[in-house]
Amino acid sequence: MGQILTPIARINISRIVPFGLIWLFFSIVYVLLERGLLGNLTFYPSTGNPYHFASSAFVTPATALILGLSTGTIEILFLNKLFLRMNLFRKIVFKALIYLAINISILLIFTIVFHLFELKTNIFNRMVWHYTGLFFQNFAFWSVEIYLAAIIGVSLFYTEISDNLGQGVLNNFFTGKYHKPLEEERIFMFLDMKSSTTIAETMGHFRYFEMLKEYYSDLTSPIIKHSGEIYQYVGDEIVVSWKLRNGLHNNNCIHCFFALKSAIRTHIRKYNDLFGIVPEFKAGLHSGKVITGEIGVVKKEIIFTGDVLNTTARIQGLCKTYESDILISGRLMSQLNLSSQFRIQALGENTLRGREEKITLFSVLPL
Repeated sequence: MGQILTPIARINISRIVPFGLIWLFFSIVYVLLERGLLGNLTFYPSTGNPYHFASSAFVTPATALILGLSTGTIEILFLNKLFLRMNLFRKIVFKALIYLAINISILLIFTIVFHLFELKTNIFNRMVWHYTGLFFQNFAFWSVEIYLAAIIGVSLFYTEISDNLGQGVLNNFFTGKYHKPLEEERIFMFLDMKSSTTIAETMGHFRYFEMLKEYYSDLTSPIIKHSGEIYQYVGDEIVVSWKLRNGLHNNNCIHCFFALKSAIRTHIRKYNDLFGIVPEFKAGLHSGKVITGEIGVVKKEIIFTGDVLNTTARIQGLCKTYESDILISGRLMSQLNLSSQFRIQALGENTLRGREEKITLFSVLPL
């Protein structure tokens, strides 16, 4: 699947699937509660509609799973982009109302289909519409809608928190992947905006912050497309990480840098019109082993620790010295295969601040 699907498709699927799982879980709870309340009855007391536990135990979870995945697909691929500037509460309320309207329509269809099978008849049978009308006019219907509203709220809240924490972080917390520290080999890229202090002083900190939001937004898609993970935003700096295999595959970590350059060039007019300046950046890349694990009590995070992070930061700090927008460590260069796609420039050895061991640096340019 990893070779068939693009990185963006894989991330979208990973964001849609929790909707289906949340809806499925709540539907099973609903079925069990319903069974406990109705016992051995073969009809719903409030409507007189036929009730069979076996049918309900299959139809309700299956319907919920389909509705959840449908809601997740609409949310992640379409609706999520329309409410970016709203606060969390307003965003969830407005979206919940939209999804309720959609789900009422879908629920109507499924209710009709359910009665068609239960009554073993066709859609023109008056009893199908009679039972459907009773359901939609009865408190039973509104109780289901209240339950759906709660499910939608939980789903949206999960997604918002997951997005705030970062790619896959919430899932890692739930699965406990990093509850015990793990050693991993990763590639890091420290991406730093040029002359950020001067820019902030010139345009003022509020406008500078608005520019940062646009800047981060424009850089996100190329990072995801090249299998990168946004580890941290540190002021005007973005720390991007790859699992070694993902970063080396098709030279993703290097292609990512030039895709980021291209993304900013695409929006030159926007930056000039809104801010009177086009941001530029420089980057340092290095690979090595890190320890990955959960830390914190009141506020938990999944963090990386290891010399590779300090080294990458220092490599990035030398970009100005070498008048290069991108510097790559000799270690990472030896793991890549760039000769057919890039022009490589060897910059010799350098003793990084705070390190006794010398490190070989390279710069690359597209052919």
